[in-house]
Amino acid sequence: MQIVAEEETWTLKQPFRISRGSRTEARVVVVTMSDGEHIGRGEGVPLARYNQNTASVLAQIESISCEKHLDRQRLQELLPAGAARNALDCALWDLEAKTSGKRAWELANISMVPEVETSFTISVDTPEKMSAAAQTNANLPILKLKLGGNKLDLARVEAVRKAAPAARLLIDANESWSSEHYREIVPALKGLSVELIEQPFPADADEALETFDHPIPVCADESCHTIADLSRLTSRYEVVNVKLDKTGGLTEGLRLCERARESGFKLLIGCMVCTSLGIAPARLLASAADYLDVDGPILLARDREYGLVYRNGKIGVPSRELWG
Repeated sequence: MQIVAEEETWTLKQPFRISRGSRTEARVVVVTMSDGEHIGRGEGVPLARYNQNTASVLAQIESISCEKHLDRQRLQELLPAGAARNALDCALWDLEAKTSGKRAWELANISMVPEVETSFTISVDTPEKMSAAAQTNANLPILKLKLGGNKLDLARVEAVRKAAPAARLLIDANESWSSEHYREIVPALKGLSVELIEQPFPADADEALETFDHPIPVCADESCHTIADLSRLTSRYEVVNVKLDKTGGLTEGLRLCERARESGFKLLIGCMVCTSLGIAPARLLASAADYLDVDGPILLARDREYGLVYRNGKIGVPSRELWG
């Protein structure tokens, strides 16, 4: 097995801002695996929030590149959950699909629906700029708003609601809220028909959710990476956000979805800012999800060749040339 890992940089259409900062490009690590006849690919996105960068991810991949009998199960034992394992795991799925002549969802025994509906993310900004972005995308069925944990949050949502009265609204605080902010803003958000609040509190301080009312369902993102996290989340969240860069690949992503359902959680399938190669494996999880936030490629100035087709907020099925 030959394994090659490379860093790629993809320019964004416009700056992408969340409560922790902004970026103008997406840096990803692409793994290519070859058995001498077939090639499999996978993409991972290193995140500073999880103490990762491209150098650390490439080093992790290099550390197991000489493994003689690398398969998906062995990979779970060799590397922790994160971007490196995600890129390798998804490359293994792609390679198996190529060698077997089957699609990845057939190998995973998943029924794929032809189209799924995703949210479109609006970066945190002034109410006026977020309103303008919402007006530009008012035809899309679901808008996800990044918020900042300050006094402008309610005005931001009000401005977007006025600009896109028919859109379903989800919000993502990226760990930026205080308990006081939650108590003050949530009743008003309920009146604006917000459907979901994602990660209001820091992951290491989310026990506060056990004592608050949840008139709007609350989703765990930074607080949920793998199956091991679920037991402590049951009295805090109604929904979990499954991202392959957190689970360390599709293999654990499938397990997490199954166990989360068994535990009574609803599912949001999310993504980092990435290309269609990063989204394609997550598309397998989308058919049975309650919410989708897999818009990473449409935030880029350009996507890679054979990219997924996004049309009116809906995503088709990955092509064989792309992945799986």
